Amino acid sequence: MDTQFEKRKNLICELIADESYVPMKEKELVAFMQVAKEDRAAFQGVLRALLSEGRIELNRQGRYVKPDGERPVGTFISHAKGFGFVEVEGFSEDFYIPADRTMGAFYMDRVQIMPLTGEGGKRREAAVVRILEHGLKQIVGTYEQSQNFGFVIPDNSKIGADVFVPAERSKGAVTGAKVVVELTSYGDETHKPEGRVVEILGHMNDPGVDIMSIVRGYGLPMEFGEKVMNQTGRVPEQVSEADRAGRRDLRELQMVTIDGEDAKDLDDAVSLYRDEEGLYHLGVHIADVTNYVQENSALDWEALERGTSVYLVDRVIPMLPHRLSNGICSLNQGVDRLALSCLMTIGSGGEVKDYEIVETVICVNRRMTYTSVKKILEDHDEGERREYEPLVPMFEQMEELAAILRKRRHKRGSIDFDFAESKIILDKDGHPLEIRPYERNVATRMIEDFMLAANETVAQHFFWMELPFVYRTHEKPDPDKIKKLATFIRNFGYRMKLSGEEIHPKEIQKLLDRIADTKEEMMISRLTLRSMKQAKYTVECTGHFGLACQQYCHFTSPIRRYPDLQIHRIIKEQLRGKLSEERIRHYEDRLPEVAKHASKMERRAAEAERETDKLKKAEYMEDHVGEVYEGVISGVTQWGLYVELPNTVEGLLHVSALAGDYFYCDEDACELVGRESGVSYKLGQRMNVQVKGVDRQARTVDFMLPETDES
Repeated sequence: MDTQFEKRKNLICELIADESYVPMKEKELVAFMQVAKEDRAAFQGVLRALLSEGRIELNRQGRYVKPDGERPVGTFISHAKGFGFVEVEGFSEDFYIPADRTMGAFYMDRVQIMPLTGEGGKRREAAVVRILEHGLKQIVGTYEQSQNFGFVIPDNSKIGADVFVPAERSKGAVTGAKVVVELTSYGDETHKPEGRVVEILGHMNDPGVDIMSIVRGYGLPMEFGEKVMNQTGRVPEQVSEADRAGRRDLRELQMVTIDGEDAKDLDDAVSLYRDEEGLYHLGVHIADVTNYVQENSALDWEALERGTSVYLVDRVIPMLPHRLSNGICSLNQGVDRLALSCLMTIGSGGEVKDYEIVETVICVNRRMTYTSVKKILEDHDEGERREYEPLVPMFEQMEELAAILRKRRHKRGSIDFDFAESKIILDKDGHPLEIRPYERNVATRMIEDFMLAANETVAQHFFWMELPFVYRTHEKPDPDKIKKLATFIRNFGYRMKLSGEEIHPKEIQKLLDRIADTKEEMMISRLTLRSMKQAKYTVECTGHFGLACQQYCHFTSPIRRYPDLQIHRIIKEQLRGKLSEERIRHYEDRLPEVAKHASKMERRAAEAERETDKLKKAEYMEDHVGEVYEGVISGVTQWGLYVELPNTVEGLLHVSALAGDYFYCDEDACELVGRESGVSYKLGQRMNVQVKGVDRQARTVDFMLPETDES
């Protein structure tokens, strides 16, 4: 340890902690402490070290002060332009970090911040006062060869600096190679980050390398380890007699699975009949995955770490190995399977009059697809109805019950945003052939309604038992955002009732009903969605705003979501009378981390899925440069308009492409307005755009106004 260095640190700390100290800038401190010119670099090093340790801080004016109590800790998200944001748990909005207040923090660093007093109405600002740990160890990017060194241009545009790679650490990479680089230095104000190439994924133009770069960039685990595969190999392929023992036998009950054509992991089956009193008996039967995935086994730890299956445009990265997810845990047609069944008795008004949650053995009669059930119920296709004749009456009753359940949810205020998702069709080399909106139909909605009913019933059951559990919660929207939305919709003659600072979901739903089929529907729907918070997993049951219910959980997909697997384990222990005080304490300790990690992995999966979609959409549009489309303005910013096409591709019409006037952004009105002409472009407005160009690496599409367009 350098004692001189430590002495200087202590001296500065004593000075700043002194009652009579007046906050000073670095130059003032240098003068006050009479630091010689040749010692100034060392003095700066001492100040940096003290800031890093959190023993001193910089205030809003850039003066050094003593730390003021507990400082928030969060994750730093950098921007290519130098500034950044810090996400802090418990705060509804991120802190904005000006470029001169980042303290050299790198993307995903865990940092301590000092909130700065914001001016009224402006976003909350902060300064980084300490870097606690680097969150990013590896970066994926494109290698560029220079004379006797190389550098990697990160795929992630939020990382503003290229990574310097000495020639001897390049692993022989050539220009255009997609590589994984391990960071050996994070750089500072004067030095670029440095690293060494640890893996070459292939050339950027090779088939599949683009998606693999995203997979590696998000740290998504592809292969299962040896221990996991060994355990998987010991899992039986058929249900044994011993496993059937003690379970309710429902193999004679008529039931089906209804999924997409290409689904292989079938984790839910449904059954329905109506008794002589007119009551519906709905069974939602979920694969009993926990029978084969024991707590604390290698399989269980791997599933927990992954948190969820990830559905990318060209592949599925499963939470569990295929032998399980497509085999013994999949409710395949005509074979015995173990299940956890939620058996509900439902009245004609959609109320659950009685229910049971039981361990069962089942046998699915038919593996149905959404397309096929739609043909039976919506299209009344004679051939389809003939082929599935014994099941048609059950499907018709299912349609009836689903409508009743939906009506009941709607009555209490459940919100349903119906934005089109996209389905991207690829050829064998991964090149996109077609992009079309994925539309919900009678069958997809029916299954959704039944799963919602089961999830809510199970959550209510365990909430009233006051046992440790993992809930799916959705917080009320931020009051400021709702106030802003209420002000905005008044311009169109709409009103929302606010109770103090809060809003009931029914008010949002009534608004969506009122704007249906109006020209402002798209705009107001988007703004309403943006005012909502993200749903997450928690151990506290704080309710689900979007579904307008007090208790909700995820019970229906244990093959592909860890929270479902986790609560199946709790359900089975409770059913078997094994939830001792010790086990309850065990779950009280374990579940908060499970919920937090699952929420984090869900966000990671959603981001990776979104990025692969953007990549393939950009690639698809390369073949359509110069074509004109009618789109809808989906975003308004100071740098231009985001326009979404009917096939769900979104691109940017840069403000510089709006010639003939100076356009400024009116954030409150969500529009770009021409200062001289008064011409305005509003969120939700339809407009024609021409595809100007595509940057596949950046995954962006650029538009311009059509050459024939006079506007």
